[in-house]
Amino acid sequence: MADPLKNERVFRQGVQRIMSEHRASIKWSRTGPDFLRGKYSREHTWIFDGGITVPASPSPQVVPTPWSNPAHVDPEEAFIAAVSSCHMLTFLWVASRASFIVDRYDDDAVGTMTKNERGIPWVSSILLHPVIVWSGAKTPTQTDLEHLHHEAHEQCFIANSIKTEVRVAGMSGVTQ
Repeated sequence: MADPLKNERVFRQGVQRIMSEHRASIKWSRTGPDFLRGKYSREHTWIFDGGITVPASPSPQVVPTPWSNPAHVDPEEAFIAAVSSCHMLTFLWVASRASFIVDRYDDDAVGTMTKNERGIPWVSSILLHPVIVWSGAKTPTQTDLEHLHHEAHEQCFIANSIKTEVRVAGMSGVTQ
């Protein structure tokens, strides 16, 4: 007999259909004898379903070297990149629906860690700094840009999944 809940998850409010699942495998193993003293490497790998393996480590701002590796991606950077990437992908889709042609989109996103009301560090805000190059006969006004970014934020899957404040700085564009 088929499982009737195969593609559904039960929540307090009822049953929700699963749109998709996304997976990542995390691999770490101890390489030294001083684990109980906290003297161990935190370097690990992230393996994604497309086959890419990413070297990962805590931020040296959180765990000092040699127990971290500043050349590897840290979870905070990955979180900020995921938010920025999702905003960009949604922005491109919204812009295309509004008949604007985007030639390039660059962002230097910055996340800020603070302590919450319980004293626990968290990424409390992310500031996106997109620079967008447009072409075509129709280019957005400042009001259009604000609307496009607002819609991108409202429709971004990740922005809808987090409590971190996400803002967009300098909503300007360059016309080629």
